[in-house]
Amino acid sequence: MRIAMWSGPRNLSTAMMYSFAARDDCEVVDEPFYAAYLALTGLEHPMRAEILQSQSQDPNTVIEQLCGSNSDQNRHFYQKHMTQHMLDDIPRDWIREMRNVFLIRHPARVISSYAAKRENPTLDDIGFQQQAELFDEVLNWGGEPVVIDSHDIRADPEAALRRLCTAIELEFTPKMLSWTMGGHPNDGIWAKHWYGAVWQSTGFADPEGPLPKVPDHLTSVLEAALPFYEKLSAQKICMDGQR
Repeated sequence: MRIAMWSGPRNLSTAMMYSFAARDDCEVVDEPFYAAYLALTGLEHPMRAEILQSQSQDPNTVIEQLCGSNSDQNRHFYQKHMTQHMLDDIPRDWIREMRNVFLIRHPARVISSYAAKRENPTLDDIGFQQQAELFDEVLNWGGEPVVIDSHDIRADPEAALRRLCTAIELEFTPKMLSWTMGGHPNDGIWAKHWYGAVWQSTGFADPEGPLPKVPDHLTSVLEAALPFYEKLSAQKICMDGQR
């Protein structure tokens, strides 16, 4: 099974990648379109030069890798994707071959976390609109997109992961609940800038507290992102196992 996990940044996405990597039957890849995204947009991101050198900048080459056999011939191939990386210039037909899951998080939490690492994120930076558009595309193709909220995962990791595995017809294993401290060999080169907290972890963080206050100059980004989050939240796997 090829699992495409679609999220924006600061959204439990790395912890989820580590969770699936802890399985005995799953290979993972970390943000395979990041270099292509930077090359196509010309954006200045932390470690831009290193990222461009570390991955193929050709989207078609990346797609061939995602749709081919994973290097270890594992039964499952988990792909951690950032929705903002899927520019109009990047083909999307390959997504039909994936089991598509959408990992969401309240934008107030995303914005506050992202702003601590990179000042003044825009709506495009945090991927909410692109995530909703990709969800609609999968739905319109006749796919069965699955939505899961990072808040629910942190509240009860085992229950949430069991329900996610059921939804994508994958056998759950308790190995998904923990991993080795210090990162993963398949981390992107950018990990040393972004993954500090998860490198120090051996499992999912504790349940989240109240929503943080977003800085005044970013409230317009929050207001723009909320409708997209709420749209997908209405479709999420609930803790009672229903949508």
